[in-house]
Formats: sequence, structure tokens, C-alpha cells
Amino acid sequence: MSSLSARLPAFPWDRLEPYKATAAAHAGGIVDLSVGTPVDPVPALVRRALTDAADSPGYPTVWGTPALRDAITGWCARRLGAEGVGHGNVLPVVGSKELVAWLPTQLGLGAGDRVAHPRLAYPTYEVGARAAGAEPVPYDDVTELDPAGLRLLWLNSPSNPTGRVLSADELRTAVAWARAHGVLLVSDECYLELGWDTEPVSVLHPDVCGGSYEGIVAVHSLSKRSNLAGYRAAFAVGDAAVLGDLLLLRKHGGMMTPAPVQAAAVAALGDDAHVAEQRARYAERRTALRGALEAYGLRIEHSEASLYLWATRDEPCWDTVGDLARHGVLVAPGEFYGEAGARFVRVAFTATDERVEAAVKRLAG
Repeated sequence: MSSLSARLPAFPWDRLEPYKATAAAHAGGIVDLSVGTPVDPVPALVRRALTDAADSPGYPTVWGTPALRDAITGWCARRLGAEGVGHGNVLPVVGSKELVAWLPTQLGLGAGDRVAHPRLAYPTYEVGARAAGAEPVPYDDVTELDPAGLRLLWLNSPSNPTGRVLSADELRTAVAWARAHGVLLVSDECYLELGWDTEPVSVLHPDVCGGSYEGIVAVHSLSKRSNLAGYRAAFAVGDAAVLGDLLLLRKHGGMMTPAPVQAAAVAALGDDAHVAEQRARYAERRTALRGALEAYGLRIEHSEASLYLWATRDEPCWDTVGDLARHGVLVAPGEFYGEAGARFVRVAFTATDERVEAAVKRLAG
């Protein structure tokens, strides 16, 4: 009996452990900038909504409560400029990584099918394709892809790891290409509310999709914008036929967002003030770390959005990781995100203000 895990690449983060040990040995303790996990408090109104819904003895619904669906459609209209999004166009999921990892399988993809993802990308796109038995296909330009056998096309804007943002023109081109070739386009937009040097645009905006959601789905998460990574609250929005099929499958599989988390998501989606507060925190940390890294001799590329700085010193990424670890600062090697990142490191600015200040002082030497 073959093992599903045998299809998957080696788990890369284990390779970072020796560098983590080096950084942890620093007299001032480790400054871990390797993983973009939120460290700031969950907004009070979200915690209240969660606890108020704690007495939830019955099974939650896979499609979510009407209140949650209303919250998602309202947020899409207000924040994304999406028009005509109804309940049939939304699907709550148990965190966005779950959807990314299992979407090819849930779409029924397998041997002979191909899944395209950006050449520099979140590793789970490749993992999801391999888990389904499909072939992952990295790309630089969507229009240069061979459409033969291509069933799923991932976009990621703002990008993890680079922070690059696709323009409305680039998104329009990708949508038109996918529709012309009958390929489902899924846009991972989990960092969309964290634009710094530009304002990211959703694939759901009418200027991009032409007011139709046919053949497109956008994925969004509350993990970053609302500090809810521990809640596992996310959702997909787009083609009603695609999401309807997924809903039926997920009902059979019992893939339900817990009822208290659904209530918390309603509160989070209905409030913009806490998002602005969190953005302000991240903006200060980003400015401080960017200045420190540049003064230390690194060059920042892209990074106009998301929670990361994509940095290079024009040397192998592990050399940069090792050097920074000796200062007690842990970052992620760029090759975790594809061979094209072999001379870059990804630096998250999700650490506390105190830890960011410690990193800045150490790099100033």
C-alpha cells in the first residue's frame, strides 16, 4: 500500500532548526522573524462574540450561518468592490491553508491533471497538487503556460513570500486567459488588506472580472488582518457552481467551521477599526526592520504588501540565514518558496514591538 506522504516534498522547516538553536543562544534571546504568525491580541469585540457563542451544543453548518454569509457578502462589497455577491457565491472554510492543500483533491483532480502556481510561492500549492496525484507546474507568466491538461491556476497577490502585487491589468489578463482555456482560476488574496506601497486589487473587482464570477474564486482569511490564526477562519468567494460542488463534498466530509468561530468571524468582518489599528502596528514594525536590514547591507525587492520583506545580499540564502542567526535573528531562507528564491530571505514583521526593537539594535551592531 503506497503512502500519500510519499508524494509530498520533504518538510522544509526542519532544516531551519540548527539556525533556530543558534539564534536562541543569543544573550538577548531569539527574535523569530521566520514565520508570519500574529502575536498581537485578538480584538476584544471578536473575543466577546466567541465567548457569547460558546454554548453551541449542536453541529454547525458547513455553509455557515446566514449571519456569516451576510457578513462575507457585505465585506466583499465594502472592501473588494465586488458586485452582486450572494450567498451562493460564498463558502466558509477551516482556515485558508486547509483549502489550498485540499482543493485539487476536492475538485477531483488526479493523474494526468496539472496545477499551475507562481514560481516563487507558498509551498502548499505544490503540496496540494501532489497530494491529489496531479502535476504541479510553476510559472512566471500565466500567458506562457501550456493549457493542455491544466485544470487549476493559482494566483497569489499580494504574494507570499515576495510581497509583490499584481496590477489590475495583470489580473485581467490572467482571468481572460483562464476563461479562454477553460481553466479554473483561484486567487489567494489573504494579504489583500495589508498593502503598503500600493493598493492591492481583488480578482473579484468588476474592473478585473467584468462583473462575472464565472471560472474564478478568491480565497480570503481572517488570520492576518484580525489576528485570528488560532481560530482557523477563512472563506472562498466566486463561481457559484464551483463552490456549490465543493459545499456538497464538504458536507459529506463534515468540514465545518466551529459555531463560536463563525460568530467571531461575523464580528471581525463587520468591524474595520481593529484592522486599521493592526495595520498601524505592522507599518511601524515594517519601517523599522526595513531600515535596519538596508543599513546592514541587504536589498529589499518587491515587498509592497503582505507581512514580509523579501531581502537579499546577493549570496546563498543559507549564508544570510546563518549570519543573521548569529545576531539572534531568525529568518526564512528563500529557497523554501522555490529555487528562484535561493539568494533571498523572507523576513516577517509579525514580532512584538520589543522583539523588533531588539532586532534593530542588534543589526546596528
